[in-house]
Amino acid sequence: MIAEFELDFNELTFVASDEFMKIDIQPEYALSPVRNLPADKQPALTYLAGLGRSSQRTQWSALCVVAAVLTAGQCSPVTMPWWTLRRQHVNAVRAWLIEHRKPATGKRCMAALRGTLKECWRLDLMSIEEYHRAIDIKPIKGEGPAQAAGRAITTGEFNALLDACADDLTAAGVRDAAILGLAIRCGLRRAEIASLEIADYNQVEQTIMVKGKGNKTRVVHVAPGVDVVLADWLAVRGDASGRLLLAVNKGGRIEGTGITDAAIYDAMAKRAQQAGVKQFSPHDGRRTFAGDLLDAGADISTVQQLMGHADPRTTAGYDRRGERAKRAAVNRLHMGWERRY
Repeated sequence: MIAEFELDFNELTFVASDEFMKIDIQPEYALSPVRNLPADKQPALTYLAGLGRSSQRTQWSALCVVAAVLTAGQCSPVTMPWWTLRRQHVNAVRAWLIEHRKPATGKRCMAALRGTLKECWRLDLMSIEEYHRAIDIKPIKGEGPAQAAGRAITTGEFNALLDACADDLTAAGVRDAAILGLAIRCGLRRAEIASLEIADYNQVEQTIMVKGKGNKTRVVHVAPGVDVVLADWLAVRGDASGRLLLAVNKGGRIEGTGITDAAIYDAMAKRAQQAGVKQFSPHDGRRTFAGDLLDAGADISTVQQLMGHADPRTTAGYDRRGERAKRAAVNRLHMGWERRY
């Protein structure tokens, strides 16, 4: 049983921990690990290489699930003999996912599996007939709640987070306030925040050129207040070319390297703890941005463009107004009962 597996790929580190591998299933078919394959012959890696940076970790995790289900944790995505899978294996994964995972997670895992099997065919590891037979199964049906998962950050929580940053008189305090502003008031993904170059920020027009998923570029307007904290950050950072947000060491000294998306997650977690705010994810900042805009009366098409969503249904998942309308409707009803106890 694999206790832990770590892989550096495309400047990202993927980890499959023991907790992730604890899946209560016995492999129905004997699938043994295959080791020492060159990277260009590993279908899982070639599949991941074709994805956007923000999707690679998600689909790596999905492949970890699939490999663990089929081999009871004996294989990781890079030691899994994907080309030996047949329709019965894929059906077994589908059945397990339906029973143990939410529909959205199941669909994501099956998409990763199909994508990896297609790479097996492209790498001449399986025939086109074997590939089509393997993926010839019914899709997983079902949907989660209409509203996107996660939570919104309240105005009080946001102010408490900013106070925690203001109390930190080092460069990290200003930088982390800028991170929060870009996430919660500009709606940027953490990978987008980490990859911003100083040239992407137009200080005259107060706009940011954001490179999003699928190499799509969009223009985001900087909200009032975010421009102020960015000005503070640039005053201590300087105007040298490179990444907009830089790493800050424990002594408070700015380093020349750009900040990573993992460091953004850590910075938010640190400020949440200092502010006494319930834990939130970086994507919750983006969720808050969309919900606040819709609450303020912005039309969904405008919010879709600011978020960089290809499908307006994705944007609709961030709309909190529908839930409030349903609550208001139910509150008009009444059941006559007096409490006894």
